[in-house]
Amino acid sequence: MVSLESMPWVGDWAWGIPLIVANLVMHVVGLSLIGAFVLGDYASILRNRTASVDFVMVVGVTAVLTILLHALESTTWGAAYVLLGALNDKKTAMLYSLGAMTTYGHANIHLNPPWELLGAMEALQGMLLFGLTTAFLFSIFHVVSPLKK
Repeated sequence: MVSLESMPWVGDWAWGIPLIVANLVMHVVGLSLIGAFVLGDYASILRNRTASVDFVMVVGVTAVLTILLHALESTTWGAAYVLLGALNDKKTAMLYSLGAMTTYGHANIHLNPPWELLGAMEALQGMLLFGLTTAFLFSIFHVVSPLKK
């Protein structure tokens, strides 16, 4: 019979895959809501301004909202690290999570040994989320750009 000790990282995969899927769904829904807001309700408020002011305001608000979305997603990973005992406190977990998600990873923080793979899985997810965000921001730029008129 195979024991869990002989199958390294089973827990990492069991937690990491659902976290990645949940965050990807959260990200896509969040980007959809942000897009609906900045191109719908918020854009209608700005219509009486110049095109360049519209562009700056829409892009600025979009950037802030996407940053908040990434922070929320990073918080889910940080909460998982604390819940699993991979890190001891919320502050350290959040710092580690932001470092992993952005692939910055510069802080001298390490996950407890049974959970080490989770950091790499979060970095993988971070690259996917930042790629989606880049494509989303590009599409917003395209829609509101004063240069296309």
